[in-house]
Amino acid sequence: MLEKINETTAFLKAKGIDRPDAGIVLGTGLGGLTAKIENSLEIEYKDIPFFPVSTVDGHAGKLIYGDFGGRKIVAMKGRFHYYEGYGAHQLTFPVRVLKYLGIRSLFLSNAAGGVNPAFQIGDIMIITDHINLLPNPLIGRNNDFIDPHFPDMGEAYDKVLIKKSERIAEKNGIKVHKGIYLATTGPAFETPSEYKYFRIIGADAVGMSTTPEVITARHMRLPCFAVSIITDLGVEGKIEYTTHESVQREAEKAESRMTTIMTELISLL
Repeated sequence: MLEKINETTAFLKAKGIDRPDAGIVLGTGLGGLTAKIENSLEIEYKDIPFFPVSTVDGHAGKLIYGDFGGRKIVAMKGRFHYYEGYGAHQLTFPVRVLKYLGIRSLFLSNAAGGVNPAFQIGDIMIITDHINLLPNPLIGRNNDFIDPHFPDMGEAYDKVLIKKSERIAEKNGIKVHKGIYLATTGPAFETPSEYKYFRIIGADAVGMSTTPEVITARHMRLPCFAVSIITDLGVEGKIEYTTHESVQREAEKAESRMTTIMTELISLL
């Protein structure tokens, strides 16, 4: 793996990506944030050595480098999912490359179904912890050149960044929740009984991504900050017919508020 990481990193550096301060991974319908990146350089995933290719609508499949919030960032406009047929190591390979490019923090977003009865469609949830029901990306022989095999996940999401984001939201009049994100394989949306089960075991929102990226980042000791946009509800009596297109639409409606929080938070790095 190290050879592939080094080759991909060298390729991207040769294209002009130079010591970014932060990396951003954007979820379904949330790629519009990249319009705020100035002096940008775009590289399609298909042109990057060893990168997977996004196959899902709402994931453009581009790596974008430039100025955002007064910092140099690399944004992934579109991520990869287990349900696309990729293995856990493929899903998280780009996160390892971002670390080798020099990022010091990782920011993530996703669209999720709310199972907390207090949530409404369009709400923003700051993730404070997660329940991972996807294959763990650290399974297999450890790469000791990166970090020990058994990373502590007691603080998977950086408490300092969470506190700062809450202050930013309050200052800008943006309503936010905090909660626990649960990741499942997808691609089918959950049954009512599954939603009920996820709530019982402690989840506030359910999605199909993010946790493998966070586990990988913490393996490399990268601080993480993540938000979910609540695009549908898995609460008894409020469950409605859900499609990928409806999830995209609701995510896009909330994107500007998420972008405000991300911009100001990254400016404080």
